[in-house]
Amino acid sequence: MTDTTSRFIVSADWLQERLTDQTVKIVDASWYLPQHNRNGKAEYEAGHIPGAVFFDQDEIADHTSGLPHTVPSPDVFAAHVGQMGISIDASIVVYDGPGLFSSARVWWLFRVMGATKVYVLDGGLDGWKAEGRPLTNEPTEPQATIFAPVFNADAITTFGEMRSTVETGSAQIADARGAGRFTGAEAEPRAGMRSGHMPGAKNLPIAALAENGRLKSIEALHETLLAAGIDLDRPVVTSCGSGVTAAVITLALQSVGHADNTLYDGSWAEWGSRDDTPVVTGKA
Repeated sequence: MTDTTSRFIVSADWLQERLTDQTVKIVDASWYLPQHNRNGKAEYEAGHIPGAVFFDQDEIADHTSGLPHTVPSPDVFAAHVGQMGISIDASIVVYDGPGLFSSARVWWLFRVMGATKVYVLDGGLDGWKAEGRPLTNEPTEPQATIFAPVFNADAITTFGEMRSTVETGSAQIADARGAGRFTGAEAEPRAGMRSGHMPGAKNLPIAALAENGRLKSIEALHETLLAAGIDLDRPVVTSCGSGVTAAVITLALQSVGHADNTLYDGSWAEWGSRDDTPVVTGKA
């Protein structure tokens, strides 16, 4: 990778050269909304990168929260990924189908749990397939290991903290949902949920951060973040529909060297479903 590319991105060439390297662990983190008409687990079983394990974001979650795929406890996370053969000191490459949709969430989760060598595959599985690279439908049989988590709770914004941020303006809010949902022109995909956005939020759809499933260059990310109204000298809280694509903004921020950012795990699934939270419509 060049210095114009995020330090968190690895190329297909880089990964293909290391498919037999036992210190490199490959994670398929494909997850989709109903309107995508794609099934991550089914696609994994039909054909995945050799050695990849499937990370089920709905299963490896806190099922007591009442919200979709919220951050699991460190013990739950560790138990699952340990069975996948992944230790905290491994080099972990995460991918999804289109390249930059759900992979960043699992990249972020591993980092929240203390892993430091975590990367996203440039172009995702769709790009890998388009280039005729190796695939297999044979199940991966990893050797179980111990993942010893070092949990960073400070990377996560809770509902109470999000309410305080909205009330005080102590941090910027970057919302990864599409413009229609952000402005309220389009209905939310989850029933019974208001559309619109939190007061003061800036809209930064994930499509603006990528080209053909590949994260933009560092320079282009700078320009896109600034164009969205994000002051890179101030703290940022990222949000989206349910905490998945918010991590794409987190990836972009950390790629350009912004460190003072957190992710609102409940995101709009929590904020928009309550009747005691302020919601505004129209452009920010």
